[in-house]
Amino acid sequence: MIKTVFGALLQYFRKLDKPLFIAVCGVSMFSVTLMYSLVQNEIVSLQHHGSMYKLQFICLCGGAVIALIMSALDYHKFTKLWFLYVPAAVGLTLLTFTSLGYRPSESADDIGWIKFGPTTLQPSEVLKIAFIMSFALHLSKVGDKINHIGHVIMLCLHGAVPTLIVVAQGDDGTALVFFFMFVCMMFAAGISWKYILPCLIAAPVAIWVLWEEIMLPHQKMRFLVLFQEDPMNDPEFAAIAYQQYWGKLALGSGQLFGKGLFADEYVAVPYVQNDFIFTYVGQCFGFLGCVALLAVLSFICLKIVIDSRIAKDDLGKFMCIGVFSMIFIHCILNLGMVLGVMPVIGVPLPFVSQGGTSMASMFVCIGLVMSVYSHSEKNYRLFYDAN
Repeated sequence: MIKTVFGALLQYFRKLDKPLFIAVCGVSMFSVTLMYSLVQNEIVSLQHHGSMYKLQFICLCGGAVIALIMSALDYHKFTKLWFLYVPAAVGLTLLTFTSLGYRPSESADDIGWIKFGPTTLQPSEVLKIAFIMSFALHLSKVGDKINHIGHVIMLCLHGAVPTLIVVAQGDDGTALVFFFMFVCMMFAAGISWKYILPCLIAAPVAIWVLWEEIMLPHQKMRFLVLFQEDPMNDPEFAAIAYQQYWGKLALGSGQLFGKGLFADEYVAVPYVQNDFIFTYVGQCFGFLGCVALLAVLSFICLKIVIDSRIAKDDLGKFMCIGVFSMIFIHCILNLGMVLGVMPVIGVPLPFVSQGGTSMASMFVCIGLVMSVYSHSEKNYRLFYDAN
């Protein structure tokens, strides 16, 4: 009995995606360190955020355990339970439109959180997981018939539901994430250019209609401010440019090597622990620290793509592509905000920005990828029947 258990554990660790897991845990521990530094340096409000590094660490540990367990289980079992997790995720997200809906600050555009006493939850993070699994299952069921018009319509409706829900919340950043995941997974499934080209041709018209008829004035201002030479001296744009202006100053203040985690003086950036955490990385560790962090995040993305290539079936491949596209677009949008080349739309930096729900959900997604990797060989089995 002991020999059998020991053999099963050896086989488990042999098939565990150790490089990916170590990289993700390393970046997440780096996040906890940054949160601790922010609290100790009193850069964030101790009254409201004094224990945020503890919550970040708890979610890291819990997420890591879940990812390890998921890697041992067959990912087919997860996706087949779509009739449970999809309604649960959608229902949880719809609760934000009730009295339980919570806006984290007066300046926030969206009501994307649910408040349970002292605890808050961001349901859209759960919805991302449900979408990746359910859409991957949908694509794998369609198979090589993806370019039949009926299937294309149903797949588009599948992608539109979560996107429109978060748009109704006012969360434009998360809506872009859902749209990007949808596009990448459709490409991976082999959508024909006969559908892509008309969309590209219609894109300019769609953008014009979006700008003229749909976007609100404050949303337009976030784009227009990017083209101003000196927005801080323009009363019309000063308030909108404030966070990005100080963010860029903070990012550059660390110069090459940074000031360290416990220096005497830092540049204050509003909500630095959330969407602008990269500016604090620049202050503490300088240009070299920023490059190192980006290198690890790039490795994580690349490793997930590699795992998609060795998946034993389309379901595993599509799930990996969904997770990759989510992490990749999060990084692009977040860094674009910090560098001032994209509007501020509230997208966190994966595994780094403060947020318990985000941290835990990212680890669940990594668990899906690790499950695909662990079961990439048909003769490998642990806690499931290979036949």
